Amino acid sequence: MQTATDSATEIHDESDEDAAFQNVAVDLHGRLMCADFNEFECVALEMSPGEVLFKCGALPRLHERIISYIDHIGRIEGKVKKLNDDGFVISVQATERKRQKLAAQLTWFANKNELGLPEDRRHERIVPRNPNGEIRLADGETYPCRIVDLSMSGAALELEVRPELGTQVILGSMRARVVRHFDDGIAIEFATIQPPQTLETYL
Repeated sequence: MQTATDSATEIHDESDEDAAFQNVAVDLHGRLMCADFNEFECVALEMSPGEVLFKCGALPRLHERIISYIDHIGRIEGKVKKLNDDGFVISVQATERKRQKLAAQLTWFANKNELGLPEDRRHERIVPRNPNGEIRLADGETYPCRIVDLSMSGAALELEVRPELGTQVILGSMRARVVRHFDDGIAIEFATIQPPQTLETYL
């Protein structure tokens, strides 16, 4: 059985496997590190659970290992499979669980772009450096949660309970209501736009 710590068994970069994934057009900024430890700013233009197309000033070699941190997505690593004039494509190296999570994230992005979800048009969402939080319901019950992403108008939270849509909740000191459910948790919209200093605890 493969284990999450056995990186040699986690590599999924077969060309026929990559072909089974559908690329999603994105425009996500981030940073990446090449094998020589030099870091570069980058933009992910297309993504699937199998590969990522980066626009970047880096000039890596074919099969070179790349580690990237992409806004709203997190850490993605893999090996260069194709070089372009202004960037390159990597074949994603990940566990099956990570691939499933990435597929869910990309499905969310594809739906967001198609539906134009209003809270995401208003304020840019970021992935917090401190993702650990606590949600409190109106009856006083509290539950630990993981903050997937955060903005001045709302947040996406991974947690075990699923309060009904419209339920009033409190994240830290921020009052909010549940506006959407997804596989691992909920999306909330804050009662008022939060100033940046209120969010600094998580950044």
